[in-house]
Amino acid sequence: MMNYSTPEKCGIPTAAIKKYVEHLEANNLSTHSLIIARGNDIVFEKYWAPFHKEFKHRLYSVTKSFVALALGFLQDEGKISLDDPISKYFPEETANIECDEIRSQTLRHMLMMSTSMQKAGGNWFADRTSDRVRNYFRNVGIQYPHGTVFGYDSTGSFVLGALAERVSGKSLVDYLDEKMFSHIGACGVESLLCPGGHSWSDSAFLMRPIDLMRSARFVMNGGSWDGKQLLSLDFVKEATSPLVSTDVFGFGSFEQQGYGYLIWRTKHNSFFFNGMGCQFAVCMPDKDLIFVYNGDNQGNDIAKDIIVDEFFDLIARPAIEGELPENTSALASLDQYAKSLKLYAVKSDIGRDFEKKVNGKTFKLNENPMGISEITFDFSDGVCEMNYVNAQGAKTLYFRINENEFGIFPEEGYSDEIGSQFAKGHYLKCAASAAWIEPQKLFVRVQVIDNYFGILNMNFGFKDENTVGIYMDKTAEDFFNTYRGFATGTAK
Repeated sequence: MMNYSTPEKCGIPTAAIKKYVEHLEANNLSTHSLIIARGNDIVFEKYWAPFHKEFKHRLYSVTKSFVALALGFLQDEGKISLDDPISKYFPEETANIECDEIRSQTLRHMLMMSTSMQKAGGNWFADRTSDRVRNYFRNVGIQYPHGTVFGYDSTGSFVLGALAERVSGKSLVDYLDEKMFSHIGACGVESLLCPGGHSWSDSAFLMRPIDLMRSARFVMNGGSWDGKQLLSLDFVKEATSPLVSTDVFGFGSFEQQGYGYLIWRTKHNSFFFNGMGCQFAVCMPDKDLIFVYNGDNQGNDIAKDIIVDEFFDLIARPAIEGELPENTSALASLDQYAKSLKLYAVKSDIGRDFEKKVNGKTFKLNENPMGISEITFDFSDGVCEMNYVNAQGAKTLYFRINENEFGIFPEEGYSDEIGSQFAKGHYLKCAASAAWIEPQKLFVRVQVIDNYFGILNMNFGFKDENTVGIYMDKTAEDFFNTYRGFATGTAK
């Protein structure tokens, strides 16, 4: 059971938490939520508007760590052995594979990301496969003998999730609910699906951040909850140990401290669940500290280091055993500051004088990779519009200057419940903000905030009031694909 307490009562200076959050904000991170706990006590829990406590956040590769826990439960039940070859559970799918390296790679090899295949399973998004499990075993380009080196094999962990479903006879969420979630109070966990009907078990659990905190606490407890051992302690110790080196470049960064069973090791004898965009559950056994961070910082190469390294420096380092004197003024200051936090929006102090010269003008674009034929900006002091025409027809993106406008991204058909599949009539929720970053350059940033997360960056540089140069790019898994490239346009 988890309770709420003041930071000082748990040996953490409140001022250190405020300094840490200020540091995140100063680095323009797109933070969605942050929870910090020591022992069973939560000392800080904050959701950046419009996110809130009940929002089920996409976990991306944090999902993999839950696959490992599912295999641990199955091993405890005697239904699998980690030293079984994968071919034992997928005899039909592996029947035509001639290479014994692949047929004989074990569940343990796959949990440790030391399989025979690098980037195995092909690009299942591009393949638009009808069954992702079969797709994995069709794309078996051998790179090295299994069990030798670490090689990130995302689809391999998906296959292990499919194995858990095949052996348990339940969906991955239902099986974990029976074995774990219902015991620790994790409510309403969901999963998106992959083609073939399998849970998207390497990327797409949807979970409240507080339930991710409970799950991390469960693992920190060695697989026990409220004094009841639910999962083998020996398995948890193995799963969180440095079983294979990840320091392939010799840099020794926080992500290069080793790997257990679909769980990463990091500095200070810590381990963590690690997902794309900065989904983190970092566990420090030596200080009994956990922090859970959710956000979307795809494309920001330094975000992970800022979030994790600065937590160690600003929160963990000054934390002491025992209690500190209560600091009511610091608590009040932190509370007041936290109330102001909201989703990152692009901002600039550059004036908006040039808007008047292009407001309402339609620019005809040359042939371009985005397939956009024309574009018009309608500016106002409130909600602005970017009206454009592409292969789907006339579109309108609503945005605000120096703050977010919340709505939908106007492209139809991005995936919904099943990854990689066109979903007719489906649109993704988004936040769109813009800023004049130069006197004649408008930067528009779209953040998808749905069951999928992704970022679209659009730059519009006006040579003069009749000529525009455009550059668009995205960091998103399988959408915004047509919003990439350069274009030029002239006013009609």
